[in-house]
Amino acid sequence: MVWTRRRSQRAAMPALSVVLALIGAAAFALAGPVGAWAGSGGEGDEVVDVELVLAVDVSLSMSPSELDIQREGYVAALVHEQVLAAIRSGLHGKIAVTYFEWAGETSQRLVVPWTRIASRADAEAFVALLTATPARSARRTSISSGLLFAESLFENNGFRGMKRVIDVSGDGPNNQGPPVDEARDGLVARGIVVNGLPLMTNSGMTTRFDLPDLDRYYAHCVIGGPGSFVIPVTEWSHFPETIRRKLVLELAGRPPNRTRPSSDRAARVVTVAVRPAQAPAGGYDCLIGEKMWQDRQRFWNEN
Repeated sequence: MVWTRRRSQRAAMPALSVVLALIGAAAFALAGPVGAWAGSGGEGDEVVDVELVLAVDVSLSMSPSELDIQREGYVAALVHEQVLAAIRSGLHGKIAVTYFEWAGETSQRLVVPWTRIASRADAEAFVALLTATPARSARRTSISSGLLFAESLFENNGFRGMKRVIDVSGDGPNNQGPPVDEARDGLVARGIVVNGLPLMTNSGMTTRFDLPDLDRYYAHCVIGGPGSFVIPVTEWSHFPETIRRKLVLELAGRPPNRTRPSSDRAARVVTVAVRPAQAPAGGYDCLIGEKMWQDRQRFWNEN
């Protein structure tokens, strides 16, 4: 694989704003159908407002600085007062969170197991586990296998949430494992919401598998469920105001509307109000990543 160094550099603080929006939106998930998961868990399961899976890309296309920024963003967000206030505002005042890193079809590593967060002390304990071991990169990109792994984490986890949410971040399309839209559809059919954080920052490393419209790919092929959304990360410094505004709207209980991406890449935010389980991809080729990988293999075989 041919690598080239991207020009721009990220700042860690705007990453916090992006993660705040994702976690804050999930924490406000009580705006969804109350009691949707009642009876779906064990009799002794602890009831929480949201069961939240943080699924983080660590494929080799992620540079060491990108891996650090992701970790630092989640660490800072989870102990931020804005997030803690959102958690406390829920009906039960607590959520359950787990964090894992993913890359190829068989590369998923659970970093922090399911943890109840109802206070700053809980959040700090979660963060302590998160920072105990460094991120480890792995080959290939299988969003679909990451989603299926996330789905398995909900089983017998000891919690029963009013809503189940997966937040998945990544910097490229699926190129291994099952078709990503089929994996997404299966999750949505079970009532699980998938939100996306496509990384489009032009920093770190680039490869033949980069998509200039990765946000559209995520919107059409990855996210799904009532209120699901995409927040593309393009220029870190441009996002704090946009993310804060989005977070305030979500915490105010206003449902997101379907919008088209802005022509301004720095401020582009795509929200999808509802994506039914069998919704068409709107003409987008959800196998584009697999086809790019096949083209690469043919190139190397012919040369």
